[in-house]
Amino acid sequence: MVRTLVVLGQGYVGLPLARAAAAAGHTVHGYDVNPTLVDALNSGVSHVDDIDDAGVATMLTEGYRATTDPAVISGADVAVICVPTPLGDDGGPDLGAVESAARAIADNLRQGTLVVLESTSYPGTTEDVVLPILETSGLRHGQDFLLAFSPERVNPGFPEYGMWNTPKLVGGLSPEATERAVAFYSDFVATVVPLSGAKEAEMAKLLENTYRHVNIALVNEMARFCNDLGVDIWEVIRGAATKPFGFQKFTPGPGVGGHCIPIDPNYLGYEVRRTLGRQFRFVELAQEINQSMPAYVASRVSDVLNDRGKPLHGSTVLLLGVTYKPDIADQRESPAIPLAEILLSKHAKVTFHDPFVTTWHVGGAAIPGERDPVAAAAGADVVVLLQAHRSLDLEAIAAAAPALFDTRGVATGPSVVRL
Repeated sequence: MVRTLVVLGQGYVGLPLARAAAAAGHTVHGYDVNPTLVDALNSGVSHVDDIDDAGVATMLTEGYRATTDPAVISGADVAVICVPTPLGDDGGPDLGAVESAARAIADNLRQGTLVVLESTSYPGTTEDVVLPILETSGLRHGQDFLLAFSPERVNPGFPEYGMWNTPKLVGGLSPEATERAVAFYSDFVATVVPLSGAKEAEMAKLLENTYRHVNIALVNEMARFCNDLGVDIWEVIRGAATKPFGFQKFTPGPGVGGHCIPIDPNYLGYEVRRTLGRQFRFVELAQEINQSMPAYVASRVSDVLNDRGKPLHGSTVLLLGVTYKPDIADQRESPAIPLAEILLSKHAKVTFHDPFVTTWHVGGAAIPGERDPVAAAAGADVVVLLQAHRSLDLEAIAAAAPALFDTRGVATGPSVVRL
């Protein structure tokens, strides 16, 4: 069935959704409040790592158009909200963009429309925040329109799992809403999993990311005391990962980044405090450990320099990979930023190389970029590997560097010191 779809928000979540729906034959409008972004998309220029310019050009030939005009919503069979939900000052999600999107839909809502929220938030957001705004239209859920929640599961930089083969969770505010949403997503997702309600779908997304957050914190803390005990954490993990059941491999690093892992578990902690009056202690402890990793890395870098008879003050530190994960350009919540801030505060000379980032600013200051990582490594006092982008020649870099502090456990050579 060909549907007219409006995707509100054309970022890392909304644009891949629009692409998949357009490829499935739907008429797709990408609504965004940023006119520069809209003009770029309509000119065939992408800003999302997993969709190149050719991919946007293909979408345009399939009928996709981006727009800043919310009136397109009035012709939609389906409207999907894919806008950011950053942390607010109170530690909970800032739902300003979600509320604005819901108001845009309410102002243009027509009989029979299915509305889906994909933006991550605490359980109850769909029913307690979005629904009342939609009903200011005078239309009523279940009679005039339907509302569901379906959490985004985009994993930038990992093409083996895309929209088609990543199972889609769906929970509606009524059985009919769930059924309609399942039918919609089934056009371009191989496996759609209905849940009993929107709150269950909202909680499932938070469980997924809280699970990762806590386990990353576990191995980060183990890495720290393994170093003190003279134990190789990377060998420990390699050994444990051979067990075919009861263990899932997580690896330590300089911290966690991106929009999901450092942000989403806080939504759940916020809601537990707000509604139940108690702490979600696992989340708070995991956050404390993961947020402390940049400071720990800075301390280890100082130790590496000290072992070579050099102070951190005045030494040149080359940071390799400043994005939040490998093989993408996304820098959201990258642990490279707090690490650079600490190093600069201790008067180190910080430079960077990242094949996906041409300019990089920390605290408003431009950090010098190096085009040739091997030459830059040879000229630095210490190199810090933060993201192991596949295009980096780590063997050559390690051979050139007087010292390489590897936070990812992938480099080898006599100059290498591992986290």
